[in-house]
Amino acid sequence: MQFEIFIPIVFFLCITYAIKVVVDARVRRRFIETNGSDDIVRAMLAGEEQHRRHGSLRWGVTLVALAIGFGLVEMGDWSDLTPGVLAILLGATGLGNLAYWFIARKQA
Repeated sequence: MQFEIFIPIVFFLCITYAIKVVVDARVRRRFIETNGSDDIVRAMLAGEEQHRRHGSLRWGVTLVALAIGFGLVEMGDWSDLTPGVLAILLGATGLGNLAYWFIARKQA
């Protein structure tokens, strides 16, 4: 497998993420500098905190489901990437996202 192609892709993703972080920080700073009301600033920060928690929950549930899928592939002793193996892994990822949706819906 040629890993040389991943270097520019990862580099592009890192630059894109860095730009997003800087833009978000500047927007927050400008909003606070314009003397936005304290209630709006608190609500904005609380919304960001909830968004981070939901992101962590989503990744956690999805990765656990994907790990179960990989465990099933290993237990089945399938060593080649076949459509069946891919279906198990994609299905596990989908089930993880659905489980997240149900958990998040109950929390709201």
